[in-house]
Amino acid sequence: MSDIVNAAVTALTEKLGGDSFDGSAKFVIEGEGAIVIDAEGVRASDDETDVTMTADAETFQSILEGETNPTAAFMSGKLAVDGDMGQAMKLGGVLS
Repeated sequence: MSDIVNAAVTALTEKLGGDSFDGSAKFVIEGEGAIVIDAEGVRASDDETDVTMTADAETFQSILEGETNPTAAFMSGKLAVDGDMGQAMKLGGVLS
């Protein structure tokens, strides 16, 4: 597992603040790995989820740091979303 994925798991866990996520979402960081967020928390995994979001490491890091709005990243083509758009929007609210 890459250092980027490990750091992202830690950052997303902090953003959730101990709350669970109702549903399931996966971030695929191109060339690095995948992270799943669900009722069990955040972990490095490639499990099936309600929605899969794919971005390069730079875009993902920028979203995590609050420099890039997830919706703006999607609209500009930097973030691909496959699956339940409602879950993606809910997760976007958590990341903001």
